[in-house]
Amino acid sequence: MSAPSSLPPAQGENPAPENEGLAVDTGLKPAGPTPSSSRFQVDLVAEAAGAADKTLASGDKDAPAPEGSEPAAGGEEAKGRFRVVNFVDPSGASPPEAVPAEGFQNGDTVMSEGSLHSSTGGQHHYHYDTHTNTYYLRTFGHNTIDAVPNIDFYRQTAAPLGDKLIRPTLSELHDELDKEPFEDGFANGDELTPAEEAAAKEASEPKGAVKFGWIKGVLVRCMLNIWGVMLFIRMSWIVGQAGIVLSCVIVLMATVVTTITGLSTSAIATNGFVRGGGAYYLISRSLGPEFGGSIGLIFAFANAVAVAMYVVGFAETVVELLASVDCIMTDEINDIRIVGTITVILLLGISVAGMEWEAKAQIFLLVVLITAIFNYFIGSFIPLQSKESQGFFGYDSGIMMENMGPDFRGTESFFSVFAIFFPAATGILAGANISGDLSDPQLAIPRGTLLAILITGIVYLGVAISTGSCIVRDATGNDNDTRSTQIMANCTDAACKFGYDFSSCKSDDGLYNCRYGLQNDFQVMSIVSGFGPIITAGIFSATLSSALASLVSAPKVFQALCKDNIYPGLEMFAKGYGKNNEPLRGYILTFCIALAFILIAQLNIIAPIISNFFLASYALINFSVFHASLANSPGWRPSFKYYNMWVSLAGAVLCCVVMFVINWWAALMTNVIVMGLYIYVSYKKPDVNWGSSTQALTYHQALTHSLHLSSVEDHIKNFRYSTEPTPIYTHFHFLDQRKSMSQLSNDQTRYQRWLMKNETKAFYTPVFAEDIREGTQYLLQAAGLGRLRPNTLVIGFKNDWKDGDMMNVETYIQMIHDAFDYQYGAVVLRLKEGLDVSHISEQDDLLSSQEKTSGMKDVVVSIDMKDSDGDSSKPSSKATSVQNSPFLGPTEKSPQTLNVADQRLLDASQLFKRKQGKGTVDVWWLFDDGGLTLLIPYLLTNKKKWNDCKIRVFIGGKINRIDHDRRAMATLLSKFRIDFSDINVLGDINTKPKKENVTAFEEMIEPYRLKEDDMEQDTAEALKASEPWRITDNELELYRAKTNRQIRLNELLKEHSSTANLIVMSMPLARKGAVSSALYMSWLETLSKDLPPLLLVRGNHQSVLTFYS
Repeated sequence: MSAPSSLPPAQGENPAPENEGLAVDTGLKPAGPTPSSSRFQVDLVAEAAGAADKTLASGDKDAPAPEGSEPAAGGEEAKGRFRVVNFVDPSGASPPEAVPAEGFQNGDTVMSEGSLHSSTGGQHHYHYDTHTNTYYLRTFGHNTIDAVPNIDFYRQTAAPLGDKLIRPTLSELHDELDKEPFEDGFANGDELTPAEEAAAKEASEPKGAVKFGWIKGVLVRCMLNIWGVMLFIRMSWIVGQAGIVLSCVIVLMATVVTTITGLSTSAIATNGFVRGGGAYYLISRSLGPEFGGSIGLIFAFANAVAVAMYVVGFAETVVELLASVDCIMTDEINDIRIVGTITVILLLGISVAGMEWEAKAQIFLLVVLITAIFNYFIGSFIPLQSKESQGFFGYDSGIMMENMGPDFRGTESFFSVFAIFFPAATGILAGANISGDLSDPQLAIPRGTLLAILITGIVYLGVAISTGSCIVRDATGNDNDTRSTQIMANCTDAACKFGYDFSSCKSDDGLYNCRYGLQNDFQVMSIVSGFGPIITAGIFSATLSSALASLVSAPKVFQALCKDNIYPGLEMFAKGYGKNNEPLRGYILTFCIALAFILIAQLNIIAPIISNFFLASYALINFSVFHASLANSPGWRPSFKYYNMWVSLAGAVLCCVVMFVINWWAALMTNVIVMGLYIYVSYKKPDVNWGSSTQALTYHQALTHSLHLSSVEDHIKNFRYSTEPTPIYTHFHFLDQRKSMSQLSNDQTRYQRWLMKNETKAFYTPVFAEDIREGTQYLLQAAGLGRLRPNTLVIGFKNDWKDGDMMNVETYIQMIHDAFDYQYGAVVLRLKEGLDVSHISEQDDLLSSQEKTSGMKDVVVSIDMKDSDGDSSKPSSKATSVQNSPFLGPTEKSPQTLNVADQRLLDASQLFKRKQGKGTVDVWWLFDDGGLTLLIPYLLTNKKKWNDCKIRVFIGGKINRIDHDRRAMATLLSKFRIDFSDINVLGDINTKPKKENVTAFEEMIEPYRLKEDDMEQDTAEALKASEPWRITDNELELYRAKTNRQIRLNELLKEHSSTANLIVMSMPLARKGAVSSALYMSWLETLSKDLPPLLLVRGNHQSVLTFYS
């Protein structure tokens, strides 16, 4: 990297834009081409010329004048009136003597690497004085406008991941020098929504917020919420009613529902960066504000009321203990209200103190809870004779077999018992609800949630089996209820062999009147435990921890809802305080709601509604995953792979079923409330755009219905005044006789049938135009209907460009320029065998040669759309050479016998229709075009025919930063959730190409050179005007380094990707009006020759990838 000549610049660079030079902070700018210059003359002037006596960024006041203010020696002789004056190092440092002349004659590069660093290693502050006044990154060691891929280009806001950079726009890279950019402001069109503005404002607040990992932030909270009071005071009763087998079935059913929901939550949480808001954020960003706003409000309300439920449960236990020692203050109900009020005030104090204190309290409560669980299991192995009369005899096979089956009593049934247990499993979102306080939500939520479900499920199963194996269903508690040895042989109950007779528990009328045993004593686990008070402490811990988690979750979810301004009038609750942005106003509101329900002290009616609110949230989370997978949006790329759209749909259905099982009227009420809020939000139409799957599916359905409609014949009864459907394929007829225009309407039906017959999802639209460029311009401007508009021009490589009229090359290159002018992306497909199969398809039964007139030419330009069903991943299957039409492709009925060359051509044309074996798709992502170069191969490898191919990524880099560049790219790809098999950093990308390859290039362009130095100026200018494709000596010398780079890249492509199934590579840009068509075509030819199938891709520099959810 020592020589500037080995550090070629980025493609698409402005040779000498007077407003795009690399300026020092003092404001110096290099002069641009003067108005008097000829239109194929470009002058590059020394940046520091005229400022030799000024202090530059190096800070050396005695620095000599830059030597490079004179033209480099190698450029003086042949330039003449087409003079090249070079950029030099503004620091005043002399260039190394060993540097070849062309090292400085690089109109593509503004500065060499050495000019950016002082002798002490410090970096000077330069910026590009572009229209966006943005400093762009070093490209392969050079500072150029065309930037290398960088994560900061894809940030939406300044919060909370880092500062956003604005990549160079397509206009800045491509437009002629006297044109303004296409649009001002955000280079990528990424205008901030109100929510993003709030996030940006949040980023400017004091740093140092407390963030939690997956254990403290998710695992602990979920375990505490799932291990509620149900574990200690209801699990034994469930076993007594349902038996061991059905109890395990109940636990497993609940675990299945929560596991599916946990998998769906993990998928959504890993589909981009997750901000605060928990279930609301996940649902709203997936299904849109309508579902998100409706479920967010009731979810926050359910959490607020859940605080009251848990606090009342705690208060009831305390009052029972007080009653046992005769310490009732007033009466039972009022005592519950008093204890509950005091408790919720203490919990509010812990929450307002900050998340750090709340987390410490949760850890303490978890320790108490785990101690209580161990206390129970230890006690179950220590049978005491004093406990036998209460039904505990220790583990015994007889007791296990007796308790194996169900014994439902009264009105209880399997589903009623399940309804009682299931609320114990509704704590799985406790960790996700504080997503904004997690250091890495994408890692913490899946890992913590799923592990919590596993651990708690195992414990519930263990308790069910344990209690059923050592405790009988009924016991009197009377030590005198023993059997005599004479009648012991006739005893059949499990307790009989231990000498106890509990038959008196069942009266003659079939009712049970005992106080002990699984069926009768809710506190039986305290009896079994080694130390009873610890179980009581565990009950306290379970209730308080659940109440605390709900007290934190409700304000966090409500704050996120208010920040998005879904419901007018709630903005005041969006404000946060302190380093953790604590929603203090939300805490107060939650406290008031909880206190109101605590004072009611009758939660038997509201409790089922709360459980249904939670289940409605779970159902929508599962449905979100199904909906996103069904829409098949390119943005749906969860890094968590262990999910299935149909399993998620089954989970959503299960949640709905469980809602009605628990309480049918509460389920109906929940659905009515959700639908009412949905209708309200839909009516208000909040001004947000989150790229939801609803939008993606709407697009998908619109496109699908349009395709179906194109196959339906017009009928007079259905006539409507309408416009053209959206074209994806566009077939141009070049007609020599205007009377042939009448054929266009006839061709419409015929060609559309051909597309349907070949199962090609595309529309056909004929356009009358004088030439292909004019027709392309028409369609680039007018194609599409509403949002169903194309965004990428896909064409085949012009293989015969050296054989025909060079004005056709001029037209071909201008088509690409037009696409960029209209802010389209461009894709060029090149197959080694070629694309023209028209000569082997004369037997086509649809488009026979008799149907074609002698005055008609067929040219196809494919305009690719980001089809939500993923067909945009195969743009090349829609692309052909400009010499042929895919509608003339071979059919299975063709009777022709093909020669070897034609057979190879035919096989190559079927590349995207064949199943690909194990191989690679090599992505040479050299320049940041918004991500299209990376998105196309990702979508392609998601297709069945290409899913055995792995993506390999190649990037340019510096030899001394290879590991750093590889890690940076790996980080970027992981944030994009794009799988890759390898990343190769090409540290030798700037090495000079082989001499024989340079010679071959010079021989190739020789017929197309202007050679203006061998003729008079007037003659040269006249020839250039009549043949604008010719290459001037000035232009050739100016872009020598860029030319060498194309030659070198072809060498590297052959070295690294000669066996790839497909190569997808950044297309080099040529500034319009500065690079001749012949030179640009020569670059494309040199870059892509003798290679496997290759796609040259250049997006429109608007981001098509994001790491935000």
